[in-house]
Amino acid sequence: MYKNRYGQRNNICGSKLISFRSQHEPPLSQRALADKMQLAGVDLDKNAIQRIESGERFVTDIELRTLAAIFHTTADALLQDPKPEEN
Repeated sequence: MYKNRYGQRNNICGSKLISFRSQHEPPLSQRALADKMQLAGVDLDKNAIQRIESGERFVTDIELRTLAAIFHTTADALLQDPKPEEN
């Protein structure tokens, strides 16, 4: 088992990111979020957003900070997640 995994995921914020995107007014697609990240100077594409949300991709501190700024929240809010999946 990897020591830097959160259950079966490579990140904590992915599932929360889905929620923040859908609650955004208007709701943001993965592509629209990737565009906002790129405008903020962080090079992410739609596929990277998809991999973050599915837990396949790690998230850097720079990406986390930028995501929080886009959603007008804190990094802590993005890191609140239920218990990790067991296995």
